[in-house]
Amino acid sequence: MPATIRPLLPEDSGQWRQLWTGYLQFYQTSVPDEVYASTFARLLGPDPRDFSALVADQDGQLLGLAHYLFHRHCWRIEDVCYLQDLYVAPQARGTGLGRALITAVYAAADAAGAPAVYWLTQDFNHEARQLYDRVAKVSPFIRYNRPPK
Repeated sequence: MPATIRPLLPEDSGQWRQLWTGYLQFYQTSVPDEVYASTFARLLGPDPRDFSALVADQDGQLLGLAHYLFHRHCWRIEDVCYLQDLYVAPQARGTGLGRALITAVYAAADAAGAPAVYWLTQDFNHEARQLYDRVAKVSPFIRYNRPPK
């Protein structure tokens, strides 16, 4: 049975945490428990300017996630959509779930009147970049971060 892309639900907490942990480990980072709790609460919260989440659900097993946010942009009147986190469990990669999650975020952006969707990835993320090159256009922007205090 194919996976269904649906909004995150409160009862998804444990499986969502496992998926997001896998995502964070891929990027060689971790967060404290209070960040897990805060992030999950924000993903389910009522604030339209806060993050939203979609999951790929196959018979009650979560196989992927997408976290996205609508925000204002100085170059547009409409909001834009930032896809912050996209992750598919290793056993489900190559099945079209990544594309399905991106397509669902595109649909959410269209429904919200946000014509632009963008995301970042690291240059070493070769497998995902093969998909991204098929569903989006790479930007020439280079990201800079403030050094830690």
